Amino acid sequence: MQQQRFELKYLIPEPTALQVRDFVRSYLEMDEFSVGRPNYSYPVHSLYLDSDDLKLYWRTINGDKNRFKLRLRYYSLNSDSPVFFEIKRRMNNCIMKQRGGVRHDAIESLLTGHFPEPGYLISKAPNHLVAVQRFCQSMVDLHAKPKVHIAYDREAYVSDNDEVRVTMDRNVCAEPNLANSIKTKMENPARSFVDNVILELKFTNRYPDWFRELVRAFHVMQCGAAKYVESVGGIGARNLSADRAVMAEESPLSSPS
Repeated sequence: MQQQRFELKYLIPEPTALQVRDFVRSYLEMDEFSVGRPNYSYPVHSLYLDSDDLKLYWRTINGDKNRFKLRLRYYSLNSDSPVFFEIKRRMNNCIMKQRGGVRHDAIESLLTGHFPEPGYLISKAPNHLVAVQRFCQSMVDLHAKPKVHIAYDREAYVSDNDEVRVTMDRNVCAEPNLANSIKTKMENPARSFVDNVILELKFTNRYPDWFRELVRAFHVMQCGAAKYVESVGGIGARNLSADRAVMAEESPLSSPS
């Protein structure tokens, strides 16, 4: 398990986001993946898993204190890039992540219930294998399956020691993905947080004093901004049912694009 981190979320309009960008650059360096990108942002993709009755979705809606999400996090369909199998646990504002990078050719096997083998992973580090094993066990225990593909553009800034991170997410889109595969393109996405930017202030251990100054200077108010919850609301729970999954498996359009 990674160190405990804290995430504070705010919804801000684009003009404020541009001012926050200038403010943050006085304290943090741009994330290496943001450098040279249009609007200093790189694409992020996630495939969220849930049970057919959406237990994980409802745990968030109900505000359960000890809740978690199961997701695959990836950045491209390039076979050389890892796909991270992640368990993201939340207790109030405290976040704990456990994840392992997996090869693209192992995704379908793992999502259909096969137990992970060392050869499936990008890294030989034991903690990565343990993370994927726990992911798969949680998936089996919950009867979780692929449900929603979420994509957005992320602008990120980070401290030298990686203890402080600021991100701004834009253009959040989502579509059902009920197949045991990943994709990057969407045909008819539901959009969330339209006309807003999701600002996240993340830190380990101590709340930076300049975070307090940022909040005061831009009059931002902490709020909830769960992309998975908003996406399910936009898509409609009925479109994530088991019957739809059978249709997706039978359709030739279910292959990755």
